[in-house]
Amino acid sequence: MSAIYARRAITNVVAILLATVAAIIGLTFLGWILYTVFMKGLPNLGLDLFTKMTPPPGEKGGMLNAFVGSLIMCGIAIGIGAPLGVAAGTWLAEYGGARKFGTVVRFVNDILMSAPSIVLGLFVYAMLVLQTGGSFSGFAGAIALAFIVLPVVVRTTDEMLRLVPTQMREAALSLGIPQWKVIVQVLYRGASAGIVTGILLALARISGETAPLLFTALNNQYWSLDLGAPMASVPVTMNSFANTPDENWNALAWAAALVLTLFVLCVSLFARLFLLRKRIAND
Repeated sequence: MSAIYARRAITNVVAILLATVAAIIGLTFLGWILYTVFMKGLPNLGLDLFTKMTPPPGEKGGMLNAFVGSLIMCGIAIGIGAPLGVAAGTWLAEYGGARKFGTVVRFVNDILMSAPSIVLGLFVYAMLVLQTGGSFSGFAGAIALAFIVLPVVVRTTDEMLRLVPTQMREAALSLGIPQWKVIVQVLYRGASAGIVTGILLALARISGETAPLLFTALNNQYWSLDLGAPMASVPVTMNSFANTPDENWNALAWAAALVLTLFVLCVSLFARLFLLRKRIAND
């Protein structure tokens, strides 16, 4: 028996060491990336970045049109994907989760959630852009981003609603309250922190997506609020500016990368703090 315990102890130590080494390597590269972004982006950060348009080659400018375009498309994507995701997740958790069809829906949702974003962009390109005569548009970009939001919100809503204690459902139903009212007034309140967190994390994810927008919204160097025309976005503009020898464009790309990194960081931290605050309040 002592030999078995010794072998288990050695295996445990080796596993902990390997996990620790892997974590250190991952954190080292993450710190390296963040350090590079901050060091190259911070000197180029200024008011012009948020007040001027993307400049022609050889000139200085900003990325106002790209920030506005990203804000519009991400807002529409959340506006489309979040309600549909909450509704689908509610159906899975409360009505169809135990059925065979519910299992199929969960499986397809998992596939959609793990699908590369470029595949979703190509799908929207084939179904929307090509069907309108090859017309790139901000609306097509928003639809592509909504396809990324949808499975994340579905999974989060499904999981959060299933975590609500069954006793709460039974107590409300025993009072004669209709099930739809139980869902809206009881279950949504209990799962609101997790659902909101999922929506915010989905927003953080789509804010940095480039591939879907290349096939849908394309890009626009000028100010445009027309959803039926090509629209600028921060990730696509960064990709364009970073692949050129123009120093001014490179500087704008690093500054935009820093802003995008800080935005994703702030959204993620807010989501975690919101969830933690709700848990403390419930306790």
